[in-house]
Amino acid sequence: MTIPAGVAESTERLAGCIRMHIVVFTHLQGTTHLMTAMENHPIRYVDPVFRPPSEAESLILPVTDGCSWNKCTFCEMYTAPQKKFRARDESEVMEMIERCGEFYGSGVRRIFLADGDALMLPTHRLARILQAIARFMPSVERVSSYCLARNLRRKSVGELTDLREAGLQMAYLGAESGDDAVLKKANKGETFESTRAALDKLAKAGIKRSVMILNGLGGDRYSNQHADNSARLVNATQPEYLATLVVSFPNGAQRFRSAFPEFEPLDRIGLFREMYRFIEGLELGDTVFRSDHASNWLVLKGTLGADKSRMLGQLDQAINRPATAPLRPDWARGL
Repeated sequence: MTIPAGVAESTERLAGCIRMHIVVFTHLQGTTHLMTAMENHPIRYVDPVFRPPSEAESLILPVTDGCSWNKCTFCEMYTAPQKKFRARDESEVMEMIERCGEFYGSGVRRIFLADGDALMLPTHRLARILQAIARFMPSVERVSSYCLARNLRRKSVGELTDLREAGLQMAYLGAESGDDAVLKKANKGETFESTRAALDKLAKAGIKRSVMILNGLGGDRYSNQHADNSARLVNATQPEYLATLVVSFPNGAQRFRSAFPEFEPLDRIGLFREMYRFIEGLELGDTVFRSDHASNWLVLKGTLGADKSRMLGQLDQAINRPATAPLRPDWARGL
């Protein structure tokens, strides 16, 4: 059985949310049957669909489309016209949840609320969504979402606690950097203090936090302060999970350079040196660390601080003896 390349690519992005989707699609023969299955699917996706690497086994449930900020110059995830920010109609979301319960039965254990900005929704509306998930998919053990720091300014610790008790266990917050100069250059719309306040608020509510830092975001000019202040932010907040990705521009860096004209990207060794400085500056008690995104040349995994020395050794090898290090070849990296 062969699916045309264009359809297969679109299906892969749509069904990258959960393996069960792929099973539904790839067991069908021909484009007509494939499209019929997509039309009958309980969830309406707006392509392209994004989720964190650790949500590969999760059902992706869109409650918003796009990102309400969508001004970060390094990010092109939601710049396509069809991804303009909007909240999904509540009736549509509730229907999707009910149909997913019928469609998947007890096969769903994790749900990721998409797109990039689910916590933009009012607390009472999110609570109803979480209650519906619990009702129609009682097998779900974890619900998570991306989170913008700015959106938590409108929510109290009490409101976030209510959401956690209703089922929201984890929030992925793209801090990108702890350095105010780098954040300004990237038009992130946040500062060290605003990011720290958001992470502290989530912690007080008992919601687990996964923080993302972008390796290379400050370029050559700001590399050291990007590493140092990012470590300072992570030390101050002690998140449960921490991840790093390499900044990349698959559609070109013109948008990023418009606000950061002096940006000079780090080469591979420069990225490793920045990572070494960042990890060396971390003082963490029990944070799960992952640097295994497809954009990274060197895969690092462990718990910080227990595995800090080992990771620094791996980075030292990549910097000083790259021929002996287990680096990804360029062709194996995905942006």
